[in-house]
Amino acid sequence: MRVSDPEALSLTLKERPVEVTTLERTLTELDHVRLLNLLRRDARGDGSPHQVRAIEDVLEASALVPSREVAPDVVTMYSQVLLQDTQTGQRNTLTLCYPADAEPAVGFVSVLSPVGSALLGLRVGSIAHWSTPAGDERAAEILAILFQPESSGDYAM
Repeated sequence: MRVSDPEALSLTLKERPVEVTTLERTLTELDHVRLLNLLRRDARGDGSPHQVRAIEDVLEASALVPSREVAPDVVTMYSQVLLQDTQTGQRNTLTLCYPADAEPAVGFVSVLSPVGSALLGLRVGSIAHWSTPAGDERAAEILAILFQPESSGDYAM
């Protein structure tokens, strides 16, 4: 179900109020096409089904905009973001990239990783939620976008 209203909706389920929130994400049309192509290639083997499903969910639930029109506070491919862990307060800088460019030890995280798919399309001030490979739940606030290709005039990166 896709809800177009980003505000929280209140539903009643078995006499109990349940709050449902939608998470607005924005992708550039170019990132969307490239990620669809990546998933088609990955359908032959590499990605784990859970990681592939997570990015498919993001692709299905995102608003699409031309690269020249994406807001400068949106996490796009090859954006460098400053995150703050919501539990520990620790800050980290990560760059969202394609799997072939991933080097987690130096901060380049794949869009197919749990943290990568959690970040894609979010805005500064949003909180990304993901599960670690060990099954721990993690969350981090996006404090800033230190670099976004589109804001620098690079619409094809």
